[in-house]
Amino acid sequence: MKNLKEKIGYGFGDMASSMFWKVFSYYLPFFYSNIFGLSLVDAGILVLVTRVWDAVSDPMMGIVADRTRTRWGKYRPYLLWVAAPFSVCGILLFTTPDFSYAGKLLWAYVTYILMMTVYTGINVPYGAMLGVVTDNPREKTVFSSFRMLFAYGGSFVALFSWDPLCRFFQASFGASPASSWQFAMVVIAAACFVLFLCCFGMTRERVHTVSTASVGKDFRSLLSNRPWWLLIGAALCFNLFNTVRGATVAYFFADVIGEEAHLSFGHWGNILFYSGLFLGIGEIANMVGVALAVPISGRLGKKNTFITVNMALVVFSGLFWFVPVSASGYWLMLGLQVLISVLTGLMSPLVWSMYADVSDYAELRYRTASTGLIFSSSSMAQKFGGAVGGAAVLWLLSAFGYQESLAGSAAQPEAAISCLWFMMSWLPAIVALLAVGVASFYPLTTEAVNDIVERLRHLRAGTPGKDVPTEDEMTDFANV
Repeated sequence: MKNLKEKIGYGFGDMASSMFWKVFSYYLPFFYSNIFGLSLVDAGILVLVTRVWDAVSDPMMGIVADRTRTRWGKYRPYLLWVAAPFSVCGILLFTTPDFSYAGKLLWAYVTYILMMTVYTGINVPYGAMLGVVTDNPREKTVFSSFRMLFAYGGSFVALFSWDPLCRFFQASFGASPASSWQFAMVVIAAACFVLFLCCFGMTRERVHTVSTASVGKDFRSLLSNRPWWLLIGAALCFNLFNTVRGATVAYFFADVIGEEAHLSFGHWGNILFYSGLFLGIGEIANMVGVALAVPISGRLGKKNTFITVNMALVVFSGLFWFVPVSASGYWLMLGLQVLISVLTGLMSPLVWSMYADVSDYAELRYRTASTGLIFSSSSMAQKFGGAVGGAAVLWLLSAFGYQESLAGSAAQPEAAISCLWFMMSWLPAIVALLAVGVASFYPLTTEAVNDIVERLRHLRAGTPGKDVPTEDEMTDFANV
């Protein structure tokens, strides 16, 4: 029961992070261009610059976290220290001040950079905790699965409730569209604050890693770590896949689907087919995928599972292009969304568990306990993918003639509509195919990981022997 409590507590942390992250990824581009009042080009540059800074700051935070020493551990205390600033910055991000265009643009840069800096300050240590809550490879996948299960649960709550919350504040309090978005974020931010505190209180750090390395050696070993490079590339493609599709949805529903589309249940009536429903159902399907991650990766291995899932994503994403805009087509869209989301949900805990394997490899190969630095690289890949994906959506729409002033009027140029279809289908398919190519070279097989873990146990216990690699054997690990 204690172990289950800890896994649930660990899940609460990413539930909070994901509620913010999904709102940022899926709704913030639309907010900046259609609510806040920025041009598509300026919004695209803003998203790119801010996310690049966010990505660059991740390794810095990883180094700081690796060298933090408190009675609560290395990484866990940041959940307590940063929870409040995290929530406040989220509210400021969705605040629309009564400034000139230049003033609003400056406000957007300051609040977005501040938000992403604070996000790094809590999310990087949280991610690194996976490497120190257990030393068992299968348990790491289980913890990671709990993490992603709760993450998708939080994402579902945030995405499914976002439109209703905005409409509630407009209808009940007469709030403007801009104010309703701010009030909706107040609700989300309060929930995230509580969840981070619960994560802190319910988890513990148990693995004490071994390191004789300086900061310089940490970086040098990281740059020579072949599995790390390959996993970074594969993870970047995976996150680019998610961001492109997610950031396109709000525009797709506003200008392709429209506000009056319904899913028909025959004699039982119908329900409104809107972006929050589409994304929310996807989050539920993500949770199904998470539940499948442990048994499937246990049977196929992590690498083979990653490749197989991405090949399926290529197929299902491509099929989206051929779906008609009709009553039956809406059901087909939702069906493909479910299938794609099950697959991405399956892959998410897998990627985090693979980062833990890379961290173990680095500790054995280089004697560097750089768990925070390794996991910050995962966050960096996520954010680079988000930066490129979010900016690409805005710039492509601008290049194909999308008119912000016409949003939702069904009067967009044909080229802009075709661009929206492309970004919901073929562009994600191409990215998933790239992920397959990169992952095929990833060397940490199940057998290699099990060997590394066994050797590490002897090393951490201070019982050198035949199970602890000699210098010659360490050279062999360089070829892994």
